[in-house]
This record gives sequence, structure tokens and C-alpha cells, in this order.
Amino acid sequence: MMSSTHKTRTGPRFKLTIRLSLALALVAISTFGLVRLASARTDRKVIAKELSFKLSSKSVAKAGTVSFKIKNAGHILHDFKINGEKTHLIKPGKAASLVVTFKKKGHYRYICTVPGHAAAGMRGVFTVR
Repeated sequence: MMSSTHKTRTGPRFKLTIRLSLALALVAISTFGLVRLASARTDRKVIAKELSFKLSSKSVAKAGTVSFKIKNAGHILHDFKINGEKTHLIKPGKAASLVVTFKKKGHYRYICTVPGHAAAGMRGVFTVR
């Protein structure tokens, strides 16, 4: 026979505790999943040289965050501007990173803002599908 002080694990209080624990676990899993999705980003390499850019890919499959890794393979200063974001002037042989968030699909112009460079060919269009 069981003593009167022994509690079973089938009472309403225990069931409520289990339900709350499961609900909290689901919230934690969902939050972790959303954080991972929000932090997921796409990398694109950009080579800048005299009066041209070469991107590893000129598009992404969907809106989100893109990390551009720009290397100046030329002999003069260059920068990279897209969607209102811009790198500092990058010295020859050096590199810079630019993280840009695209909130919707579309065509986004990129340029080198050094006077005369975009007009001479340092420009293009990046597509978010």
C-alpha cells in the first residue's frame, strides 16, 4: 500500500507542468530556427580592377542578406556601392567586406563611386529573384 505522502505523476498539476515544458521547448526550437533563418546569408566575391567588376554571381535566389567580399586586384583605389551601402576606398591588393540586406526582389545597380570609374565600366546590375 502507498503512503498518503507519496504523489503520483498523473495528477493535474503534473500534466500542466509537462504541457508548459513542451510549450517552452517548442518556443525555444522555433526561436532558434527563426534566428538561424534570419542570420543565413549568401556570400558573393567581387574582383575590382581597372574599370571593371567581376562578381562570382550577379544574382541571388531570394531576398535576404548578402555578404560581398571585394578584392581590389587593380593598381588604383576602388570602392563598391550597392543598395545604398558602400565600402571605404580599397587600396590595390587589399580587400573589404560589405554586408547588404535586400528586402525585396528586384534589380540593384552597383558602381564604383570614384569619379569617372562607373562611366568607364565599373558598374552593373545585381538581381534578387
